[in-house]
Amino acid sequence: MANINASIHFLLLIFLSSTFLHLETVKLGSCNGVLNVSCTEIERKALVDFKQGLTDPSGRLSSWVGLDCCRWRGVVCSQRAPQVIKLKLRNRYARSPDADGEATGAFGDYYGAAHAFGGEISHSLLDLKYLRYLDLSMNYFGGLKIPKFIGSFKRLRYLNLSGASFGGTIPPHLGNLSSLLYLDLNSYSLESVENDLHWLSGLSSLRHLNLGNIDFSKLPFFTLGTTLTWMWAFFLPDLPLPFGNVTSLSMLDLSNNGFNSSIPHWLFNFSSLAYLDLNSNNLQGSVPDGFGHLPGNLGKLCNLRTLKLSFNSISGEITGFMDGLSECVNGSSLESLDLGFNDKLGGFLPDALGHLKNLKSLRLWSNSFVGSIPNSIGNLSSLKEFYISENQMNGIIPESVGQLSALVAVDLSENPWVGVGESHFSNLTNLTELAIKKVSPNVTLAFNVSSKWIPPFKLNYLELRTCQLGPKFPAWLRNQNQLKTLVLNNARISDTIPDWFWKLDLQVDLLDFANDQLSGRVPNSFEFQEQAIVDLSSNRFHGPFPHFSSKLSSLYLRDNSFSGPMPRDVGKTMPWLINFDVSWNSLNGTIPLSIGKITGLASLVLSNNNFSGEIPLIWNDKPDLYIVDMANNSLSGEIPSSMGTLNSLMFLILSGNKLSGEIPSSLKNCKIMDSFDLGDNRLSGNLPSWIGEMQSLLILRLRSNFFDGNIPSQVCSLSHLHILDLAHDNLSGFIPSCLGNLTIRGQLSVVMKGRELIYQNTLYLVNSIDLSDNNLSGKLPELRNLSRLGTLNLSINHLTGNIPEDIGSLSQLETLDLSRNQLSGPIPPSMVSLTSLNHLNLSYNKLSGKIPTSNQFQTFNDPSIYKNNLALCGNHDDEHEDEFEMKWFYVSMGPGFVVGFWGVFGPLIINRSWRRAYFRFLDEMKDRVMVVITRLQKKCKWERRQHGT
Repeated sequence: MANINASIHFLLLIFLSSTFLHLETVKLGSCNGVLNVSCTEIERKALVDFKQGLTDPSGRLSSWVGLDCCRWRGVVCSQRAPQVIKLKLRNRYARSPDADGEATGAFGDYYGAAHAFGGEISHSLLDLKYLRYLDLSMNYFGGLKIPKFIGSFKRLRYLNLSGASFGGTIPPHLGNLSSLLYLDLNSYSLESVENDLHWLSGLSSLRHLNLGNIDFSKLPFFTLGTTLTWMWAFFLPDLPLPFGNVTSLSMLDLSNNGFNSSIPHWLFNFSSLAYLDLNSNNLQGSVPDGFGHLPGNLGKLCNLRTLKLSFNSISGEITGFMDGLSECVNGSSLESLDLGFNDKLGGFLPDALGHLKNLKSLRLWSNSFVGSIPNSIGNLSSLKEFYISENQMNGIIPESVGQLSALVAVDLSENPWVGVGESHFSNLTNLTELAIKKVSPNVTLAFNVSSKWIPPFKLNYLELRTCQLGPKFPAWLRNQNQLKTLVLNNARISDTIPDWFWKLDLQVDLLDFANDQLSGRVPNSFEFQEQAIVDLSSNRFHGPFPHFSSKLSSLYLRDNSFSGPMPRDVGKTMPWLINFDVSWNSLNGTIPLSIGKITGLASLVLSNNNFSGEIPLIWNDKPDLYIVDMANNSLSGEIPSSMGTLNSLMFLILSGNKLSGEIPSSLKNCKIMDSFDLGDNRLSGNLPSWIGEMQSLLILRLRSNFFDGNIPSQVCSLSHLHILDLAHDNLSGFIPSCLGNLTIRGQLSVVMKGRELIYQNTLYLVNSIDLSDNNLSGKLPELRNLSRLGTLNLSINHLTGNIPEDIGSLSQLETLDLSRNQLSGPIPPSMVSLTSLNHLNLSYNKLSGKIPTSNQFQTFNDPSIYKNNLALCGNHDDEHEDEFEMKWFYVSMGPGFVVGFWGVFGPLIINRSWRRAYFRFLDEMKDRVMVVITRLQKKCKWERRQHGT
């Protein structure tokens, strides 16, 4: 019965198509027709007036000249009478709003906008009395209201105004188009307006309705009743309405609506439904069993072929849902099932999954499914797509997966699987895409295949990330000569790449061998597709800088052992580079000037090499460059002022070099800077006040230079700052009082707990102020507003006064170093509230009073943190006693030495007889010692002779 209904629907579609799309033999103006038909003067004048009201930037209506308007482009006349029956003026240069799910229209598409009509729509169109087809879609009318007179075209059967950037509400006059069969207003407007759809009840002949991407949030409640009884396709992606008895409805699209309810049960009235799309809503609750088996008069949705419920908030398990689908009399017709991106949808995958014999596409990614894949998966002989990534599944993948002979693409990523063997691929002859990856570096999955194994498939996409393939390079890749994407990242391969691989004649768009232990040299004979990406990071490759194809868009060679100079012509040989990272190698020489030829460069990372010389003048015509990292080289000279032309620059990292001079004032043009790191150089001069204009700055690191003068108060306006590091400079004056008002939020590299820590992935967790080792004076500013501060280092300055009482409000403070200043007064009792504090240094100050003993202070057993605060008392008293004893020891050592020396040698110098007697005694003792030594030597010689005999 289901097949009969489907056949009837198909015949109906053919009938409708012949009715309103091919009623007349068309004669386009661009073709030479055989019939001698010309339009009337009234219609020609109407079209001329219509053209004059339009803007036509690309001249699409340039053919609208002469007397015969039936020959004009986009104008179609009847073959039987001189009557204009169609205006086909769709902007075919624009991207359709249905193409990628975005309601862009011509306005959101630069190329489409260049060919879009605009202006006014003339009333003269009313003279086209026989018009049956009007298509103005994908043009740009800039918010113009849909003309009310369109509702006067009594013969109109086709109306398409989608993506044409009209404005205002949909005119209810469209309800007068009683002959209309096809209406498409998808994304007709760019603005959100209040719409009313009561006029739909007048469209008694309608078969196709698309109201996608229209705001109906304020729509009053009503039902469409039997108005749409014969509708063949119904697209209402944003219409939260109940429907009447639309028993013949075959296709229903309610995606991108914003429903905030459970799946409505009135959907089950559509017994002929073959396509249902409810994706990207906020649907909640469980998947109702009713989709497969419905009680009583609700019927069965056994004709359903496509079901999309992705990107919702559906929860629970799918066992009952699957059981219901498997109970259809003639079996389920379901071919495509998408339940992805429902975080709370989980449980075990039921065995009933294997009963969906017609299933071709199964998308279950980004959910909470557990356990393993059921063995019944092997029964899905038609399955082509299987996506189950980003769940919580584990264990062994069943070998029955290897029986899916129709399988084309499979993604098992982000699940802690255990092992995969040859049997898992035994019959996958059509497989072209395979992805098994994990973000975590912990390897759980191992490929257990023989070195002689020959796969039955030819892949064009292979992504294996954090899987055990090694230690040898996988020999089964030898016959994979159709690969376009190849990722073997963190695959535990410690081998050289064999020569046969480089000779596969691959044309790849992505080659990723990062985070392995591959060694050897990289050859220069590998071909790539346009905009290809190569990532060989974190391996053991060595040799000179390899030459790559000019087609690359990204090249990552960081953390290897490449050496020697970078080729002088690197910018000419790879002119389309967007991302270029060769950090953590042993490259030397100067930075090539030819890099300036790469105008599309977005990131340039050359850090941790041995580059020398000055920073080259390569910064003009780099509108997209947002990362410049040249840290930890031997670069010298001044920072080029032309770097101030980098308007997109967000990360400027030049630390660890030998740069000198002042910070160029042109850098104040880099308004969106996030990280400004010039630390560990030889820069000098005052800190520029314009730094306060970098409102996006997260990291300001200027430590270990020769900057002098005051800290500019404008620094306090950096409200998004994570790290302020001005340590080891020659700064003087007071700490700006406004510094305590900073909203500290993150970190880079900072001296904490006596050692330098470098933060990367956890940057946002660390918040730091380091002003240590300067010549700052005055009192500490109020600190109560720095509640999220993690590190405060003000040591080795000349700060005076008391430690502020409000320091106890720094609840997240972990490191506090105020040593080697001139602070006085007691340790504030509020500091016992610093329960996160694990490193404290208050030594070499003038603090007094009792040391707190509660909370974190009980863990500070190192007395050196209070050293040289003589008026402090508490748990460092024993230290003071030891110091006192040591001082008396050193004091008494000098007089003791003097008394002892002169007590012995003084009489010898004064009394000659004593002196002679003393030296005579020394001579006698020397003779006796020599006699004893001589006798011992003779005795040893005699014993050796005896041994020899």
